[in-house]
Amino acid sequence: MSSDSLPYARSFRDLVVYQKQRQLSGEVFKASKSFPPEERFSLIDQLRRAARSIGAQIAESWAKRAYERHFVSKLTDADAEQMETQHWPVTARDDGYLPAAECQRLLGLCQEIGRMLGSMIERASSFCNSSSLHEDVTGYFSIEPPEARTSSTEY
Repeated sequence: MSSDSLPYARSFRDLVVYQKQRQLSGEVFKASKSFPPEERFSLIDQLRRAARSIGAQIAESWAKRAYERHFVSKLTDADAEQMETQHWPVTARDDGYLPAAECQRLLGLCQEIGRMLGSMIERASSFCNSSSLHEDVTGYFSIEPPEARTSSTEY
């Protein structure tokens, strides 16, 4: 599917790259469940945290779209986490915890996410120049004057 035919993203959750990251995170979780218990606080934690951080950085970048340089900065942070995530399956493979085919599959997902992030970085202005960068705030404010409310705790 070309980027020209993708629907408008109203949230970071709508981004295909975010959805791919969630898939990667789930795959990493499943794969790391079979690692030895002594790796729980080292290899397992590092791999899971790096994979999950990609999505967190994408979400943060979305919130910073009003400032293109900040948006790009957070996307490059997401890409750095993606690169770190690539390191850990190779380590797990080298240590005999992950079959080579599974390692390649995880690396392929990481690389796909990296390409998508690279494309977003190259076209950052198309994400940042919208007049509707912020969600609708009408639901956050009451149109009744304060004296019309029945209780001071209602909002």
